[in-house]
Amino acid sequence: MTDAETTEAEVSDRTALPVSDAAALSERITENVERVIVGHHDAIEHILIAMLARGHLLLEDVPGVGKTMLARSIAKSVDGSFKRVQFTPDLLPSDVTGVNVFNQQTREFEFQPGPVFANLVLGDEINRAPPKTQSSLLEAMEEQQVTVDGVTRDLPDPFTVVATQNDVEQGRTYDLPVAEIDRFMKKLRLGYPDEAAETDLLGRVAGRHPIESLEPVATVEELRQARATVADVDVAEPVRNYVSRLAAYTRNHAQLGVSPRGSIALLRAAQARAVLSDRDYVVPDDVQTEAPTVLSHRIVTQSGAQTGGAVVEDALDAVAVE
Repeated sequence: MTDAETTEAEVSDRTALPVSDAAALSERITENVERVIVGHHDAIEHILIAMLARGHLLLEDVPGVGKTMLARSIAKSVDGSFKRVQFTPDLLPSDVTGVNVFNQQTREFEFQPGPVFANLVLGDEINRAPPKTQSSLLEAMEEQQVTVDGVTRDLPDPFTVVATQNDVEQGRTYDLPVAEIDRFMKKLRLGYPDEAAETDLLGRVAGRHPIESLEPVATVEELRQARATVADVDVAEPVRNYVSRLAAYTRNHAQLGVSPRGSIALLRAAQARAVLSDRDYVVPDDVQTEAPTVLSHRIVTQSGAQTGGAVVEDALDAVAVE
């Protein structure tokens, strides 16, 4: 049995929450995060969907719009372990995954786990570190394990990476490898809040910052059970075929289209979207809602005139629901 098959089997063996309870759990977390984060309801939902669908998320935007605060708020809302990695040009892969240290007393090497050993890992400004360090997350994100000096160790369950990256100061950053970008289920931009939301935000942070008093509203076990609920959501063959045809369209209209990993990610995200809508089955609307954030960043276009997002929009317009 492969690692992927083992993971699927473990998920299906867990006790799942009723769909209505999983939907209520998501709403509870969202409302808690919105005590801190103003004007980004959709972004909060997208992060929860990535977590429930066993995926990872990349937040890209200019500095100061709340990327890190959003990830911290999600982490504090779930009673699990949280670690933050500040990516810098001198960061080494072992600073992320961990390292074997020689113990003078026992005369043996002991493994010191890196910050990747947590339920939620925040990779802050991931594109400031060189590709060698960025790639230290590849095995962790795909297989939920880390191999150091030939020894493989499992990561906590659940395990989610939320990474942020600046899209300014391009001369001081490194592009993420395509293989790593493809491992992020979703890529989001927060954008600036509107005037009303920013006014509300300023009122909340005028004294103590609200994140200081934020308390968990969900346990790790509840999150595991909600993940099992998502995994059990029914996806009929016409919906699966629709996802396949969307992926095929991107491959025929771009230099690099959506990989099978991307198709799987879209299907799982659609399952999570169905649960948030209190349904135990996926409808085409779930796929269409999730497609832009799940597929766009995986596409390399044939010319600089068109973006991956434009290819996805064209695919949604051109590919009929059958």
